[in-house]
Amino acid sequence: MCDAPVTPQARTVLIRALAALVLAVPAAPVHAPAPPVDAASIDSVVEAYREATGIPGMAVAVTRGREVVRAAGYGRTATGTPVTDRTLMAVASLSKSVTALAVMQLVDAGRVRLDAPVREYLPEFAMADDRAAAITVRHLLDQTSGMSDTTYRPFSGPTRRTLREVVASLRTARLAAAPGARFEYHNPNYQVAARLVEMVAGQPFDDYLRRHVFRPLGMTDSRTGATADDLPPDARGHRMVAGTAVALPEPPAFGAGSGGVLSTAHDMAAWLVAQNDRGRGPDGTPVVSAAALAETHRRPATGSYGLGWTIGETPSGAPLVDHTGGLITVTAYQALLPASGYGVVVLANAGSQYGDAPDLGARLVDLIEGRLVSPAPSAAPLALIDVGLLLLTIGAGFLAVRGVRRSRRWAERRRPGPAALVRLLPYLLPLPLLVWPHRVVSYLYRGMDISRLQAAYLYPTVTLLLAVGALGCVAVLVARVGRMLRARA
Repeated sequence: MCDAPVTPQARTVLIRALAALVLAVPAAPVHAPAPPVDAASIDSVVEAYREATGIPGMAVAVTRGREVVRAAGYGRTATGTPVTDRTLMAVASLSKSVTALAVMQLVDAGRVRLDAPVREYLPEFAMADDRAAAITVRHLLDQTSGMSDTTYRPFSGPTRRTLREVVASLRTARLAAAPGARFEYHNPNYQVAARLVEMVAGQPFDDYLRRHVFRPLGMTDSRTGATADDLPPDARGHRMVAGTAVALPEPPAFGAGSGGVLSTAHDMAAWLVAQNDRGRGPDGTPVVSAAALAETHRRPATGSYGLGWTIGETPSGAPLVDHTGGLITVTAYQALLPASGYGVVVLANAGSQYGDAPDLGARLVDLIEGRLVSPAPSAAPLALIDVGLLLLTIGAGFLAVRGVRRSRRWAERRRPGPAALVRLLPYLLPLPLLVWPHRVVSYLYRGMDISRLQAAYLYPTVTLLLAVGALGCVAVLVARVGRMLRARA
């Protein structure tokens, strides 16, 4: 069978028909390019967010390619000084991406292999579980080692002060899963990785970061600490209580390698530029190879956690490489948008109650991608809840005082004996909640470890109500038992 020839007349009819068909089909919408992001638009979003949430101070860096669009501070520190682009602030778990970069530098140098066992470089690393011998360097960085807060308590256990102490303390811990079997966010993964850097490089972790990461990138003010005691006064944060920011020291915790980096908006802008420029420093010299850097940003075969970064998408479907961070009194966020070359860092000196750095960071991503930036959440509803809990606390205190004062009358109406004592036992029920509040919070957070003091910081008004209620119940119980014993005597 052969094709029939097409005459000029037939071709003309065909062209006209196709033209009519094309004109009849609605044209695809043409999206206007996002308006340019500048310092003024960034300032507007940040200040509106601070006004709505009451966060005392924030530092923000926005970059595009090698350009710093904005690096600035807003509000005040815990000591009352203005936050600037040079104010040192805690970056919390953004530190994990820094630790991952340090490891990848050693990979570049041929001194570490990602898929080699950790014990090959860190012989002191041992656990009470034979499966730990199979944990690789990659397992630490992508948080699939099998270590877990459910089998090793990094916060409620004894406080460690050095990376060496952390690794030594793991000898009595077991794994919650086989290495590589599943993702589980666990801070000691990165503490072990930091100790590995120390051992392979032959120098303290802080010294290594200063010489090989911070200095080459021009991050001249950045450093890292080990515990909450290393936070300078200006870097301390706040908890929000009844709509008021209360400056507080960070509860004791160890964070070297996993959450100990202190930096500024100025320095974090340099960090973003390097991340979006194939690992090159301000003079164009690579701090890490492009291939090694790309490995940290690569989505794993399963899950979304790369090597110190989370891999996902923006609301518009564009690639997003980011990470959140949070101590108890501060929050942090960083994001890379590879398609547009933008980078965002937000540091906030308040805990995540009424608003936080990741929430503002998401709004800045909306601004960059040309979406309508939604209004910041109001702090009023949560502030009213706090006020309600404080009023309940006053009421509980009043009832406790009245119960103690009326204990004599109560005892006179009851016959002393076991039956009367049994009736008093319910007064002991609130006491375990006061003694072990961190266990309740850990259960609510699906096994994440937390200390008693951290639990009190997280829920200050609830903790106060619980303390007044539990101690008031004990006071009433003691007063009534005492009155009964006196009556019997």
